[in-house]
Amino acid sequence: MVMDEKSAQVLELPKILEQVARYASFSGGAERIRALRPTSDLREALDWQRETAEAVALFRLRSDITLGGVRDVREAVGQAARGIILEPTVLLDIRGTLRRATTLKRTFARLRNQFPTLASIAERLEECVALQSEISRVLDDAGNVNDAASPKLALIRREMRIAIERLQSRLNSLISNANYARYLQEQLVTQRHGRYVLPLRAEHKGKIPGIVHDQSSSGATLFIEPLVTVELNNAVRELQLAEEDEIRRILRELSALVSHEGEFITRTVEVLAHLDLIFAKAQYAIALRATAPKLVAFQPRADSPHPGCTIKLEGARHPLLDPEKVVPIDLVLDEKTYILVITGPNTGGKTVALKTVGLLAMMAQCGLHIPANPGAELSVFEGIYADIGDEQSIEQSLSTFSAHMTNTIQILRQATPRSLIILDELGAGTDPSEGAALARAILLHLLERGITTLVTTHHPELKTFSQQHAGVRNASVEFDPQTLRPTYRLIIGIPGRSNALTIAARLGLPESIINTARSLIGVEELVTDELLNELQQTREETRRAREAALAQREEAERLVRELRQRLEDAERERLDVLAQARRIAESELENVRKEIRKLRHALQSAGQSAEAVKRLEAAAFEVQPNFESPSISVPSLPIVEDAPPTYRLGETVWVVPLRAEGQITEIGATDVEVTVGRLRVRAKFDEIERRSKSSSAASEKGREKLPERKPSPGLELDLRGARVEESLARVEEYLDAAYMAGLPFVRIIHGKGTGALRKAIRDALNRHPLVSKYQRGEESEGGDGVTVVNLISMS
Repeated sequence: MVMDEKSAQVLELPKILEQVARYASFSGGAERIRALRPTSDLREALDWQRETAEAVALFRLRSDITLGGVRDVREAVGQAARGIILEPTVLLDIRGTLRRATTLKRTFARLRNQFPTLASIAERLEECVALQSEISRVLDDAGNVNDAASPKLALIRREMRIAIERLQSRLNSLISNANYARYLQEQLVTQRHGRYVLPLRAEHKGKIPGIVHDQSSSGATLFIEPLVTVELNNAVRELQLAEEDEIRRILRELSALVSHEGEFITRTVEVLAHLDLIFAKAQYAIALRATAPKLVAFQPRADSPHPGCTIKLEGARHPLLDPEKVVPIDLVLDEKTYILVITGPNTGGKTVALKTVGLLAMMAQCGLHIPANPGAELSVFEGIYADIGDEQSIEQSLSTFSAHMTNTIQILRQATPRSLIILDELGAGTDPSEGAALARAILLHLLERGITTLVTTHHPELKTFSQQHAGVRNASVEFDPQTLRPTYRLIIGIPGRSNALTIAARLGLPESIINTARSLIGVEELVTDELLNELQQTREETRRAREAALAQREEAERLVRELRQRLEDAERERLDVLAQARRIAESELENVRKEIRKLRHALQSAGQSAEAVKRLEAAAFEVQPNFESPSISVPSLPIVEDAPPTYRLGETVWVVPLRAEGQITEIGATDVEVTVGRLRVRAKFDEIERRSKSSSAASEKGREKLPERKPSPGLELDLRGARVEESLARVEEYLDAAYMAGLPFVRIIHGKGTGALRKAIRDALNRHPLVSKYQRGEESEGGDGVTVVNLISMS
């Protein structure tokens, strides 16, 4: 595409490119941006858009990929090729550029699957590893040549250090000599013109034999080199010159190496400039909240002069206007339209609408994303031509009309059916009737040639042009007669109406004058104006109704999403409760089975038959994990006839210290084991009393019973997410229920967090009468996020 530079200036494309250039990382990228021009090749435009889209996705995913440290070193490479010795700072710039290129190449190699376009570009970067290593070996990060740059340089610097030490030692001996010290301004060694000197008072000139190299600004101090140190100074100076020669030789070799790698370095800088261009486009798109347009090919129709162009822009904003104040426009050309005639009052936004469309088309063909709603579609035009604004030229003796006509003639010569023409105020600046005739003739010419055209005009004759010719459509900019201000909205399909009489009436012009003016206007024009007014009102009512319907639809969709989310949350909560209940049931069932195994062992120890043990075990293990609070009922064991004569296993006895009734489960030499509820205790013979059934029944009212067991609240209390006050109340209630259910221990899950909830709970446990002790949970149980509480026995 050979872009018309004048049209680009009129549509303000250079201003856009200047804004994009601010996001460039180095001068090479900024130059590429400023030189960017729209392409007329669809494939190239699609490639550019793909590059920008990938870069936008990259920056939204990662913020650590930059071109920091890159410099445009192509000029330095050219100097090296001409034999010029490069400065150390320039060599460091070359190394920094190559290092960044290496990093980018390797990074994109890892990201190839996600960003194939950018990876293929970065693949062309040259690392020049040998040159990077050599520069790092020779120079430190401050640009100083290292001692190890060459053996000769290392030897020279070692000898120089020795020579300087000897020289300074000799000068220090002079300073410390009392005969010389009184002549010195200060007792120090300094340098002048590369020679080590002493500051001698001017009035003592000649007292210390030597060579004067300088004096102070006041003349009170002379800087002399004592004769006794001249040879030592000469030796130091000779070594300094030798050092400079060796450094120059090393830098010359390094510059020659740069020249040898010059082709690769230049190519790398150019690829980096291309990446900088892409990255700047992406950052500009993110800042502008722009979207990627869909670029399409022309689809000409065989039975019509329609060029097959596509322009679909909704919510389009001019990128140079304040985004908080600019009014977005919608401009969509249907399948039958390729010429749009926009009418309306001055300052209503017609020119801005034209500029917005033309500028966004150029931006899209430059690979830039455009400030419009997603789904924008544009054809790739071979040329975009614009004639906008007052082109009056005093130097060329051209009036406004002549200037516009000159531009129009030039545009008509260059345009093709695949061009976009934008003409502002067509036919203006001359006699209205002649201007209207010219405007109609030009539109007819463009219509016959099938060229996509957008024009603005004040001529009322053009309002009926679209009704008479296929492919042409009217549009207008909206004006609010109540506020006497334009709304800047573009309305396609309705021509602009005159608001002069309405505005004059609202501004206070006498009604008689308004009526006289109305009578002077043709009846047909008045009727047309009234019809347009009614049509615009109907359209506005339709637009508001549509906006209200869309708002209601969005609200309904929001409510549906919210309800669906609530249902999903409720289902998740239900599943969590079921899972937790199952875990608690399984835990309690396991506790029951443990008790059964203990009873089995006790029964076997007491000599019960194997069949009785199996029956009891089978009955116990039929318990399923779908109960709420399993409890164990200790069976009344039959009295064993061959038990010891004094007491028998299973015999019911009264435990005096506990004031409770129990059954003997084990008999020892001096004591017995008695089961009282779920508690097993050992008691001496004198601490128990035999009870018969009758005495047990007789004393049923007088004795103290164990508390009745309540349903189990479960072995765990989960307090994660609860507040401290609520949690302490729940802990109190839970411990009471656990104690009444006879649970030996429980787990309180409070989480780790800040530790405030854990501390409050453990402080409460320290004072609780039902707690015998507590400890942190095992790592498998949750560690510090869980407290295991042992309860006192109910007996």
